[in-house]
Amino acid sequence: MKVVVVESPSKAKTINKYLGADYTVLASYGHIRDLPARNGSVQPDNNFVMEWELATRGSQQIKEIAAALKGAEILYLATDPDREGEAISWHVKEVLKEKKLLKDIPVKRVVFHEITKSAVTKAIANPRDLDEGLIQAYLARRALDYLVGFTLSPVLWRKLPGSKSAGRVQSVALRLVCEREGEIEKFQSVEYWSIEGTFVNANAQSFKAKLSVAAGEKLDKLTIKNAAQAEDLRTQIADLNYSITDVEKKQVKRHPTAPFTTSTLQQESHRKLRYGAKKTMQIAQKLYEGIVINGETVGLITYMRTDSTTVSQEALASMRHYIEGQLGKPYLHDSVRVFKSKSKNAQEAHEAIRPTQIDLTPAKLKPLLNDEQYKLYSLIWQRSIASQMSSALFDQVTINIAPPDQQYIFRTSGTTLVFDGFLKVYEESKDVEDDEQNSKLPILNVNENVDLNNLDCLQHFTQPPYRFTEASLVKKLEELGIGRPSTYASILSTLSERKYITIEKNTLTPQALGRLVTAFLENYFAKYVQYDFTAQLEDSLDDIANHTQDWHHILTDFWQTFKTTIDGTSHLKLTDVINQLNDQLSCFLFPGQADRKCPTCDDGQLSLKLGRFGSFIGCSNYPTCTYTHKLSGNAQDNTQENDGEDSTASAEGEIKKVNNQEPQVIGVDSESAESITLRKGPYGPYYQWGEAVGKIKPKRVPVPRGMNASDITMDQLMVLKSLPRVIGINPDTQEEISGSIGKFGPYLKYQGKFVSLKSVEQLLSITLIEAIGVLENAPAPKFKKSKK
Repeated sequence: MKVVVVESPSKAKTINKYLGADYTVLASYGHIRDLPARNGSVQPDNNFVMEWELATRGSQQIKEIAAALKGAEILYLATDPDREGEAISWHVKEVLKEKKLLKDIPVKRVVFHEITKSAVTKAIANPRDLDEGLIQAYLARRALDYLVGFTLSPVLWRKLPGSKSAGRVQSVALRLVCEREGEIEKFQSVEYWSIEGTFVNANAQSFKAKLSVAAGEKLDKLTIKNAAQAEDLRTQIADLNYSITDVEKKQVKRHPTAPFTTSTLQQESHRKLRYGAKKTMQIAQKLYEGIVINGETVGLITYMRTDSTTVSQEALASMRHYIEGQLGKPYLHDSVRVFKSKSKNAQEAHEAIRPTQIDLTPAKLKPLLNDEQYKLYSLIWQRSIASQMSSALFDQVTINIAPPDQQYIFRTSGTTLVFDGFLKVYEESKDVEDDEQNSKLPILNVNENVDLNNLDCLQHFTQPPYRFTEASLVKKLEELGIGRPSTYASILSTLSERKYITIEKNTLTPQALGRLVTAFLENYFAKYVQYDFTAQLEDSLDDIANHTQDWHHILTDFWQTFKTTIDGTSHLKLTDVINQLNDQLSCFLFPGQADRKCPTCDDGQLSLKLGRFGSFIGCSNYPTCTYTHKLSGNAQDNTQENDGEDSTASAEGEIKKVNNQEPQVIGVDSESAESITLRKGPYGPYYQWGEAVGKIKPKRVPVPRGMNASDITMDQLMVLKSLPRVIGINPDTQEEISGSIGKFGPYLKYQGKFVSLKSVEQLLSITLIEAIGVLENAPAPKFKKSKK
């Protein structure tokens, strides 16, 4: 018997069918172990030794693999073909070695980029050893992320109350979003004008053109600054005689883009389908794992985490054969198009994202796919086919219209499609569409007289930069060399979950907490949020993967300077941080209030107040003056006032133990904008949102037994408010797992059954994999015997 370990159970079933009865294929369910979330998991003073912890689910999977290995000939590790997949395989092998379960069983690594029978059997026939470079790159990345998160985050909590966490890559991505918001706030709109003429030729055909030269000088965008200048120009040119002075005709080609990489798929999916990065990757995962066609599961696309634009020779031949046979020879490019990859690391991704079988067209698969899968598959299929098609051909005409002295020149252009080429199948979209559209022009000849029929002076204003969309942020991260294909979706999810940004109407807006965290890091940890520094670290990880750098050396260099910077913040006082943030973020914190004078009292000054449950603007004369207003994501919204009823009682905003009947104000719910108070009732302390309105009772949540109100964080409180909590969907059964608090304490609910949890804290933090492990290890229910 031969044992194969893959990542997901659905993949295991498919591959077992391909390989037959001589193989046992098992799933690891992703990573089987991880660094525990506590101090000491990475030991810089001990050559960066890492202490790993086996997850509950991982322990169960190791037992299944161990049972299958009894009497086995060989163990094949067939996890995903990237750095994370290599790491999962390494973890499985290491745990089996530690438990002395391998004995004399050889261990081999197999890699395939598509789940098809031919790809899987070919991979099994050509195994290799685990790649030490990829494993060491994973270890270095994991250690870096841990050291930054578990060293920098506590500094944030102490020096910037209310902040959640910092991350090596997420903080740099957040800085991009916050910097863009700062540019928008500081932007000063400038008025400018343009002059557009409507001309008519001898055949009564009209067309429009813009004035581009005046008094022999070329007009720039901002040359005409106001209505008076525009009107003055208008009077100078209105009565002149005009003719066609120049007609420039040329043919231009437009070439297709490369097949999808992870980042370009996420960008185009967002632009065309409005799918977020996380959703795109979830759909792509399903397409990669495959669907049942004629009784056999077939993977539809190649592996979806890649930064390569390379396509296999076999796939290229298949694409070109399809184009010539189905679309005609004119649509086939005369030679194989080769696209250069931006990625320096060639080991992690061998192919672009493409269909596994070109003849499985979107039309054929539409009855077998849901709407989202069909749309994304269509995008991948069309882009792949278009990449080997002929270029599109356009006739472009540029025309100049001027009086005899040519001191004033109007210019217009038009484009006509001559041959659609690859556009017959696919056209890439853009983040921001061009404002000017190419007009359709009549046939015009040099020296032909035309009449100026109408002259319009058009007012314009310069526009601030656009906020990032998910697509444009991923594009920017890739351009800067920050992050890797497997991390883009998780970066966005983390920033959103931490409430550092909001994602609404396809735009990313930094929230108050995100602005404060970024400003803090820019002041006290500037080096570690620099784009070049983060990109260089990514390059170093690639060098480790390529066996050209030592991972211990990279970690040592990083840690020495980082630890010194951390130690240098020990003297920081909360007032120092607040004063620095007041100055740096004045446009955001005090829009339209340069003097920061309190609008309620005579001599008070406005200042940022940092609280464990949120930040706000308050008066320096508190508690005599109770003026406050809540911070939002942008300066325009930071003008709401209140009368002090919802203000936080202190700059630190700590919850105090309830020792009397007076409600303690602890913060503001960012979703409902209601104040949250901690109160004492006849059955113990509880939280209340807002106040009763008529017969409508406010939302109340009791402080759970065994928990101290002073220890409950805002994140935990939001989870308590939303109970029952949906933890996730069991991938084996596709049924929901939820959790809540009942008469007998916290519990999980699954398939109509209830399983007790050890504590409320466990309920609030438990992950899907951990919940599955608890359910699988739960004792069978006991039933009392009937007295009858």
